[in-house]
Amino acid sequence: MNESKHQDLGLLFLRVSGALFLLWVHGLPKLLNYTEQLKLIEDPFHLGATVTLLLAIFAEVLCPLLIITGVLVRLACLPILSVLLIALVVVHPEWTLFEAQFGWLLLIIFTTLLISGPGRLVLSQRFT
Repeated sequence: MNESKHQDLGLLFLRVSGALFLLWVHGLPKLLNYTEQLKLIEDPFHLGATVTLLLAIFAEVLCPLLIITGVLVRLACLPILSVLLIALVVVHPEWTLFEAQFGWLLLIIFTTLLISGPGRLVLSQRFT
């Protein structure tokens, strides 16, 4: 296997594993427990709980699905990175590196995908 194929496999693994992790740990719980989450979600910009939760669901459910399929990957990383930065810098600035390590690791994964793009193993080259 040549180096290019190794890179494409590495990007596929990073894309799918990172997006599934975000979807499973953050996105699906928000979607499946929507009513409960409305009472819990922080609203740092005073948009209202409904708008804030819908934006989080967009970033943590729809965007990971786009990334997994390789569709509009760089664009799909932007809402995820926004939510992560808001959570780390605005909502939880008191968190230590230890407490925020999951967020920082996700930030590293999705920034890497933003920079590198999806690789060649995507659903359609037309959408990348």
